[in-house]
Amino acid sequence: MPLTPEEPQIYESVPGPRASAGASRTPQASRTAAPVPGPRPAPRPAPPRTDSKGPNTPGRPGGPQPGGKPPTPTKSPAPAATARIHLVAATDATAVEVADETVDKLLDDGRVPGEILLLTTGGQHPWAEHELSFGEESYWRQLADAEDVFCAHASAVARTAQRAIVLLAVNGGTDSEATAALPAALEKATEQLIVCGDPERVRALL
Repeated sequence: MPLTPEEPQIYESVPGPRASAGASRTPQASRTAAPVPGPRPAPRPAPPRTDSKGPNTPGRPGGPQPGGKPPTPTKSPAPAATARIHLVAATDATAVEVADETVDKLLDDGRVPGEILLLTTGGQHPWAEHELSFGEESYWRQLADAEDVFCAHASAVARTAQRAIVLLAVNGGTDSEATAALPAALEKATEQLIVCGDPERVRALL
């Protein structure tokens, strides 16, 4: 995965510089000898054409275009964008609380609740525990409605949908479980992944 311990942020890549189009050349008009007194040499024949296309047909790719217009460069496809990663320091015991505080800050900054997904690696978020007590059908329906912040366990990340901002609270679980949760959470984030946990442990997992 494209994550490095030293730099926990991954910004969207941009396409590299495009090759500039070559300078255009206007085809030189054939010269006609002017009348002069006395004997004169016969006019030179026009140089033979190098293609079989008519006078109003564009030349071969890369060649000069009619009217002196340079060829349009071909754009290479831009690489897929990757969500930025932010790390917020917390312990296993405070990771969920820190994640909740981060959600409150995001909402204060104007983010829409339906843009936010909160995942946990240890115990379920208290909200998820409460909603699951009414049955899984009504619980997962709230994810599809996308009207509020949705909380789920990282082991069920495959059932969740992509959202602009994903928070991963590393509040327990084994190292292998937390390691698997990181790329899965990143895949669900279209703008930001915010990891709340012990910085040393998270960097070691990365």
